[in-house]
Amino acid sequence: MVSKGKDLCPRCAQGKLVTDNESGEMFCSKCGFVITEKLQEAGPEWRSFTQDEGGNKARAGAPTSLTMHDMGLATIINPINKDASGRPLTASMKSTIERLRTWDSRSQVHEPVDRNFRQAFSELNRLKDKLAISDAVIEKAAYIYRKALEKGLVRGRSISALMASALYAACRDTETPRNLKDVEQAANIKRKDIARCYRLLVKELDLKMPVTDSIQCVARIASRIGIAEKTKRYATKVLKMAQDNEVSAGKDPMGLAAAALYLSCVKNGEDKTQRDIAEAANVTEVTIRNRYKGLKESLDL
Repeated sequence: MVSKGKDLCPRCAQGKLVTDNESGEMFCSKCGFVITEKLQEAGPEWRSFTQDEGGNKARAGAPTSLTMHDMGLATIINPINKDASGRPLTASMKSTIERLRTWDSRSQVHEPVDRNFRQAFSELNRLKDKLAISDAVIEKAAYIYRKALEKGLVRGRSISALMASALYAACRDTETPRNLKDVEQAANIKRKDIARCYRLLVKELDLKMPVTDSIQCVARIASRIGIAEKTKRYATKVLKMAQDNEVSAGKDPMGLAAAALYLSCVKNGEDKTQRDIAEAANVTEVTIRNRYKGLKESLDL
């Protein structure tokens, strides 16, 4: 099978480059100059003729991940007692392999660090499902937790609380709109404990946390109670004006976003009460009223 490339030959600058997929050569269609002799095979390693053979025969294994205690790099000794050519092992070799298999499994799991990581990352996996967080944030949380363990911050503290605070720090760092109350409800740990561990992580690991953007909270609140796109856009516009006039400084981002949405609903005639928006944003109605008044007065809306 021969396929033509778009680039011209670097030697004669006239002929197009042609790839021969069987020989793996890339050459010029005019002068015959060979550019590369071998191309990397992009297809699967072997073919499967039935569904039982495993579907997608990938060339490489699963990617490494910080959310696994061994980063996904561990290996196991095959339980099939056969050698490379498929012949069964002798009785003495079988007992030797069995003993090696036992010690291999023990050495992987029974290290204190591995046990700690297993407990922490199973907790992280549970929080990921509850908070509906992307893999990038989870990887960041696992990275922060690993750094905390290296520094010895886990000793004497709750693994669950430190993992929850690492996840909150990852959300802050990646600007994912999740607040302490969300993490508290998902992890079932007191907010005070998560906040204490979070402050410790920021101080000891020297983390630089960006200020949470209230504009990112608008879409989250609006999707919970089904607010129209036009109303969302006006709320975003209000928040941008508030940021330009420095009205948003020092205010809770979620409360400010909820107030902007309520103001936008009033402006566009959408029938949403303060209570509806307060429940969706996880803030009180008093907060929405105070921020609503502040926005109206300072922006003359």
